[in-house]
Amino acid sequence: MKDYQTITLEIGEDIAVLTLNRPDKMNALNTQMRAEITDAARFAAREARVLVMTGAGKAFCSGQDLSDTGTLAALDLERVLRDEYVPMLRAITDCPIPTISAVNGPAAGAGANLALAADVVIASTSAYFVQAFTRIGLIPDAGGTYWLPRQMGAAKAMGAALFAEPVSAEQASNWGMIWEAVADADFADHWRARAAHLAKGPTLAYGHLKTAIRQSWEHGFEAQLDLEAKLQGGCGNSRDFKEGVVAFLDKRAAKFEGR
Repeated sequence: MKDYQTITLEIGEDIAVLTLNRPDKMNALNTQMRAEITDAARFAAREARVLVMTGAGKAFCSGQDLSDTGTLAALDLERVLRDEYVPMLRAITDCPIPTISAVNGPAAGAGANLALAADVVIASTSAYFVQAFTRIGLIPDAGGTYWLPRQMGAAKAMGAALFAEPVSAEQASNWGMIWEAVADADFADHWRARAAHLAKGPTLAYGHLKTAIRQSWEHGFEAQLDLEAKLQGGCGNSRDFKEGVVAFLDKRAAKFEGR
């Protein structure tokens, strides 16, 4: 297993758990953490069938570590976003296996949008999301302007970004921003059960499903039908499809191999 300084990565039973591990900084993102998340996500894609991101301590991620930026006069936000955030976010969104953000506490700024980059977001009821950018004269970044209107709708996205007010986990779930909010007492067991379910599923189909849904925003109806047919053809030639049909006819649970 790889050793990291700002995160931990544990893999077992086909589940990779990537934990942001700077609890004294509320898991704020610095240059090293972004590089390590990028590396760990790519490694997990090869070694596991599900990737889960969560935070150590009371927070998921408080966003950019402002103490890591040096002098404001020397800060080149465009370079940091292009060179450090983009590879990290692409490592997650392009990951061929299902990804889950298990949001255990506050997710602010770039930390909130890092969470939203996963396929499924599960949050504890004490968690919240806040687009804190306008508080320091910035706009939402790290994919925020992409994910928010698609998941919350334009009206909620605009309000969340302009007012920079916290959105509770229950609000986020009700607005379609995340998949579900779970009581704190049940949170850890719940996300692990969700991850275990996906780890036993048809990994190839999951990857194609992710591609189809993500590309649907850029496609017209005919183009999307064509993409569906192409991807379904790949699923139809897989061992998992054959196993799924046989298991259905035998009235038993399928044992998918992920190929």
